[in-house]
Amino acid sequence: MSEEISVAEAYSKGRTVFMGLELLVAAGALVPRPETELLGKTAVDVLRQLDLPAPRLVDMCCGAGNLACGIAHYTPTAQVWASDLTDGCVEVARRNVIHHGMAERVSVLQGDLFDAFSGLGLEGTIDVIVCNPPYISDKRLEGDRAHLTELEPREAFAAGPYGLSIHMRVIKDAPRYLRRGGILLFEVGLGQDRQVMSLLERSKAYENIRAVTNDAGEGRVVVGHVKAHA
Repeated sequence: MSEEISVAEAYSKGRTVFMGLELLVAAGALVPRPETELLGKTAVDVLRQLDLPAPRLVDMCCGAGNLACGIAHYTPTAQVWASDLTDGCVEVARRNVIHHGMAERVSVLQGDLFDAFSGLGLEGTIDVIVCNPPYISDKRLEGDRAHLTELEPREAFAAGPYGLSIHMRVIKDAPRYLRRGGILLFEVGLGQDRQVMSLLERSKAYENIRAVTNDAGEGRVVVGHVKAHA
């Protein structure tokens, strides 16, 4: 119930805080969650380790643009392309980019996953992709997690029969956009870390696969590097 109250409160205020930044929120886009800050902080750490003069990052399934804005804020030289499928998400994400004066560095595009980047010539040029996809199974959304869709859009949560349908698609298509040695980072649901790591391993395109745990020791972020050599 507390999660429902905080979501309702964020919508009523029209804003929330994520990675220390004020983010605008509106119906039609998921309210950014505190647990997603682990993905943002991990991405910032990864970019710092890469130590590139002008890193190129994609925020896939960007929602309200919270990751795109948060990572861009803490990585001032980064160029970011964010995408989402729905009008509501794209509209709020673009408002947040303008709100933080990032329009020259952060582009928000609309489309079905990587289709949003068609014709931009980004293939093989991206250093890091972050993705906080829907990860709740259809069955749970009709059962113990049904309350989630009372205030927020169903497409922000629904991810097929196993909760992994978007992860699977992104794992398949990301190597086309990431440069050799580029890095893919996912948020995963509780207990999904081993499954997503296994999907990365089975694809044969990734190496240095690992999970990042939260303060409770739960694996909530999974990282994989595109193989540097074919």
